[in-house]
Amino acid sequence: MKYSVTSIVQHLVLLAISLAAAQAYAQDLEAIPKTAAKRGDSKEKIELGKSLYFDPRLSATGTVSCNSCHNLMEGGDDGRATSMGVDGLTGPRNAPTVWNSVFQASQFWDGRSATLEDQAKGPMVANVEMGMIGHDQVVSRIKDIPGYVVQFEATFGKTDSVTIENAVDAIAAFERTLITPNSALDRYLVGDKQAMNEAQIRGMELFESTGCTECHAGPALNGWQPGSDAEFVDFPRFEDSPYVEKYDFVADVGRSMATGDNGDDHYFKTPTLRNITLTAPYFHNGRVNSLTEAIRVMASTQLDVKFTDQELADLAAFMEALEGEFPNLTFPRLPSRSGESVIHASLNAGPSDQG
Repeated sequence: MKYSVTSIVQHLVLLAISLAAAQAYAQDLEAIPKTAAKRGDSKEKIELGKSLYFDPRLSATGTVSCNSCHNLMEGGDDGRATSMGVDGLTGPRNAPTVWNSVFQASQFWDGRSATLEDQAKGPMVANVEMGMIGHDQVVSRIKDIPGYVVQFEATFGKTDSVTIENAVDAIAAFERTLITPNSALDRYLVGDKQAMNEAQIRGMELFESTGCTECHAGPALNGWQPGSDAEFVDFPRFEDSPYVEKYDFVADVGRSMATGDNGDDHYFKTPTLRNITLTAPYFHNGRVNSLTEAIRVMASTQLDVKFTDQELADLAAFMEALEGEFPNLTFPRLPSRSGESVIHASLNAGPSDQG
């Protein structure tokens, strides 16, 4: 088959127009940074933070670690509607992913912590999570393990180095390494136009043209930009959506539980969409099990839009393009106390009164 010079030129022009249009639709999206290290994030501090992150002895029963609810072997969450803490107790909200959590202006669904360091303090002393009586008990538990004392002194100096501030500083340093770059979207945004397939490009265009990027913009697709203030979005926006009652979305009043301001009722932090295909179930209460249903729910409750089956498939395909490359992690060898446990069983142990 022969092609005329004119037909070839026309084809190239159409291709250029198509690529330009697709690129225009990517204007609200950015490749995710490959590093978020802060000054002072030494190798020693990161390794100490990793050990603390994986250590269940920081919980009252010795059974729950940070990784229990934010599993780094998978999507950075735990795959449950709501997480299970000490004594089998469960909390009210779905565990957000810890992958790329550094690219957020606040932590927790209600944004009650501004930093990774402050966030790390909370679960340790939450009754339904790690269940320690107070941070003094956490510090005492760490001090009971000689190997940790050595690590803290090597990282923070020999004077009063084992403190809760230093512990969460180390955990946060480790969490700042939990970044998943080089997704298909990232490669597409930096010029590899073969990185995304046609369905993913259609999904990206639809994602932007219907207003999803009002909230899910930027490198983490959560509205975050370096140095940006925390923002919160009303959810559900259209309360007459049939999904509001179906999934009981208004039972949790959201940010007002942290601020005490009724004006913050039903406002939540915008979650990252990075690796969203790996973090089902969805929403703050974990009531929606499938990604396609989650897209359908968001269209109805936030945009008052109903997508066709093809549009839903294209949007889901775009979400697949957000899966990044996970760093290789080695499990830490946790320090131990020779011949003696630091977890002391109570003779009066019984069922918790928090159920």
